[in-house]
Amino acid sequence: MAPPTLLASVQAAAAAGGCSDRDEEVNGTQSSAHYEIRVAAVLEARWSAWFDGLEVTSDDQHGETVMAGSVADQAALHGLLAKVRDLGLTLIAVQRIEPD
Repeated sequence: MAPPTLLASVQAAAAAGGCSDRDEEVNGTQSSAHYEIRVAAVLEARWSAWFDGLEVTSDDQHGETVMAGSVADQAALHGLLAKVRDLGLTLIAVQRIEPD
């Protein structure tokens, strides 16, 4: 089975409530939310700057990296996903998370 495409993964996350901006919308603006983006690659922590300051944590055993942190709005989230795509990384999951 082929890995899901970026669009399919984002659509699935939206359907599951992971990317919905309806709850965040207040008077036409959105507040920031915390997200976790999981990819099938091992990235070093130095990639944090490229991914707009998200915390980059790799799991060498499973060959995955999680990027987590505050994302300003849906446009910023899509920008991060575009960077994942541009690097040719396989997107595993996008999930909205509660801040620590």
